[in-house]
Amino acid sequence: MERLDLTEFSARVGQLRNHISTIIVGQERNVDLLLTCILADGHVLLEGVPGVAKTLLARTVSRLIGAQFRRIQFTPDLMPSDVIGTNVFNVKSGEFNFHEGPVFSDIVLVDEVNRSPAKTQAALFEVMEERQVTVDGVTRPMGALYTILATQNPVEQEGTYQLPEAQLDRFMMKITMGYPNADEEVEILKRHQNNSRLTKLENLEPVLSKEDLLAMRDKLQQIIVDDSLLRYIAQIVEATRNSRAIQLGASPRAAVATLQASKAFAMLAGRDFIVPDDVKAVALPVLQHRVLLTADAEMQGYTPQRVITGLIEKVEVPK
Repeated sequence: MERLDLTEFSARVGQLRNHISTIIVGQERNVDLLLTCILADGHVLLEGVPGVAKTLLARTVSRLIGAQFRRIQFTPDLMPSDVIGTNVFNVKSGEFNFHEGPVFSDIVLVDEVNRSPAKTQAALFEVMEERQVTVDGVTRPMGALYTILATQNPVEQEGTYQLPEAQLDRFMMKITMGYPNADEEVEILKRHQNNSRLTKLENLEPVLSKEDLLAMRDKLQQIIVDDSLLRYIAQIVEATRNSRAIQLGASPRAAVATLQASKAFAMLAGRDFIVPDDVKAVALPVLQHRVLLTADAEMQGYTPQRVITGLIEKVEVPK
């Protein structure tokens, strides 16, 4: 089988990371995970307190890959038609014309996704899974790059609605964005103190085109995966179903997501084959939002991150 040449793609990815670092200080691992999801055709749930650059990261990545970007602020009074669009009667023509909602874009940032009730959440179900919207019996497909990046605040729960498991399962990854360390915060302050060092988003030129990204996405199937690594992924997912701390384990969709994310992670690293470290790098963000802990585990202070990290460490790594 002909090996995949990733030399040019790796150079572009390096440029992409460098440009992102001029806007975002730190968060290198989260940047890689976000790029992994976009390359692997998956949606992302970004979780973090306000002010850790969740929205800025989404806008920056969109700009650098030449993608159309739209933002939707979810609120308790938001209606499904405000998201997906609606038919409006045209008096002159005597016909109904469809007015697209903000969900029609390449990359859609859904800010504070847990602020809206179930009816509006359900409006995202079809478009996230099927990449299409159906209004009044007419189905309208999304573009090939279509990706939803949703944010939520893990602390403030007043006025929020818990996302249903069926919707959480449609996110390929849940990426947790934490606070910067002391050195990173000093760098942020230095950039703001010296405004000339702040790079403006509007000054960024795309490093990768949408077409380039979609072409590389098509080549994911050429990434070499040994059977032992397929079994390794299956064993990690199975461990979530057999753990006494977990009430509801990960689904087969989680296993497929882990595989796809591992291949994309390897491709971003410039390799046309995956290694166990690729699986380890993506397994936690792929699995942490797809499991439900038992009441006893929660009472003992366990978190999904802690439990899954322990399970990954226990599964034997293939040689």
